[in-house]
Amino acid sequence: SGHLQNILDGHCPNITVTAFADINPEKRKRAKEKLSSAACFDNACAMLDSGLVDAALVAVPHYDHPTCALECFKRGIHVIIEKPAGVYVRQVREMNEAAKKSGVVFATMFNQRTNPLFIRAKEIVQGGLLGAPKRFVWIVTNWYRTQSYYDSGDWRATWGGEGGGVLVNQAPHQLDLWQWICGVPNKVYAKCIYGSHRDIIVENDVTIVTEYPNGATGSFVTCTHDPNGTDRLEI
Repeated sequence: SGHLQNILDGHCPNITVTAFADINPEKRKRAKEKLSSAACFDNACAMLDSGLVDAALVAVPHYDHPTCALECFKRGIHVIIEKPAGVYVRQVREMNEAAKKSGVVFATMFNQRTNPLFIRAKEIVQGGLLGAPKRFVWIVTNWYRTQSYYDSGDWRATWGGEGGGVLVNQAPHQLDLWQWICGVPNKVYAKCIYGSHRDIIVENDVTIVTEYPNGATGSFVTCTHDPNGTDRLEI
């Protein structure tokens, strides 16, 4: 619904919404009220088979991101999926391979890669302006979420619904930028705390320590229960 509103508000002038699909009748009703000219489907495959869609934006629960993307690839439909790419590594690899074979345009919604701040940070680090990096530290603890937030949907903060907590829901943008700017580590250690200060079963407080091939080290700290959080990258 957020993406639809952005398009209707004129933020994406090259996009025309021709159809939408949702299994939730109430969400279909609200979308139809916003855009009566678009076709409405209660089944994603029926929408993809309608011939009305050139490109699909997949914004569904995490487990179904690869599933929906694969259905688009089969029909030669371009795809952008919301983050995360998926929950299971094998499923994401299969999706990526299918995307290559299909020849369509495919991307994951890591929109922060278009942020000039992070583009410049990547240029500085990868261009060697700082010399050989010794340590990367990212602390992003401003994801404050109340208990009522988690109680607002039965899929939130569950293994069956989201497939995890802060690492798969809130922090994927920073995790993506971390490796995009700093490179891929060869060793990773993580300490995850489950249900810290909240009545949930997934991780909401995480500390990651990494080691890089050149001997550099890194740390990444994130949580969703800190009312006075910060978002700070140090290199």
